[in-house]
Amino acid sequence: MLYRIGDKIAYPIPIPLYLPMLNQRLLTRIEEKKAKLDSLHPLPPAVVNRLKEQFTVEWIYNSNAIKGSTLTLRETQLILETGMTIGGKSLREHFEVINHKDAIEYVESLANQGEPITAFHVRQIHKLVLSRIDDENAGQYGKTQVCIVGAQHVPPESWDIPHRLAGWENWLKDSEKNINPVELAALAHHRLTEIHPFTDGNGRTAQLVMNLILSCHGYPPAVILRVNRKQYYGVLMQADSGKTEPLVNFVGRAVERSLTLYLEAGTPKTKRPLPDQQWILLAQAADGTPYTQEYLSLLARQGRLEAIKRGRVWYTTRKAVKAYQDSVR
Repeated sequence: MLYRIGDKIAYPIPIPLYLPMLNQRLLTRIEEKKAKLDSLHPLPPAVVNRLKEQFTVEWIYNSNAIKGSTLTLRETQLILETGMTIGGKSLREHFEVINHKDAIEYVESLANQGEPITAFHVRQIHKLVLSRIDDENAGQYGKTQVCIVGAQHVPPESWDIPHRLAGWENWLKDSEKNINPVELAALAHHRLTEIHPFTDGNGRTAQLVMNLILSCHGYPPAVILRVNRKQYYGVLMQADSGKTEPLVNFVGRAVERSLTLYLEAGTPKTKRPLPDQQWILLAQAADGTPYTQEYLSLLARQGRLEAIKRGRVWYTTRKAVKAYQDSVR
């Protein structure tokens, strides 16, 4: 099918026979945690507000830090809470925080409306991201050929961008019927960065769209952590060469982390968790098993072991290690 835009034809992005890419263990855990979170709704207002504040700060800080912002997590929080500028930091960095908050609120409003996501929404998100930083280009497709530093991928010519975004919009609409929401969000993110429609702010816009898709399907936002910056760019480059599975599982692990944090905050704590269900360091979890700390770390990074990353440190449970051990016997 061809899609007419004015007097021109937009060719849709082809949808091949789809094969699931999420690691089966990771997918099972995500689905179980999503079902458990759904069973807790509606969460108490105080819990909802606390989670929203926590994830907004984390999301904005990490997304901007990946692109080079020097603001700390605490400085980001101060800007959001007080609106104050931070001494020694640029006005651009200040507006990157304020703008991102506005963009998140817009994404939340779109998710609540439940309307199909369009190229117009992508442009509106980008407009909010670059407002007061580059008003001339905010929400406007690039007008010159873009070269991505350090990447072999060459984005399409500027004249082709509107048609490519129209194809992206149609692909998204058609793919919702047969692709897991987590995988769909990851692939939509990559396809946007691959098109690279804007002169600046493509990555942040793509992450916002990714979380818009997740939110539309009842998932909490997935935060791509600054400490995973190198891995994030690495899986994006693999996706540029046609290997999208690493990116899908990278995003899947971020989704699982968010689900875990939501469940921790939303589950009533009526008694101490059982010893085998408590989060412990990988070195402790490896004790008494055939696995080393390094091997458990590899399993955690691959999503094959249930684990959560706090800062730069991985944690898991003895129950999770036993579940993995039983699954490979």
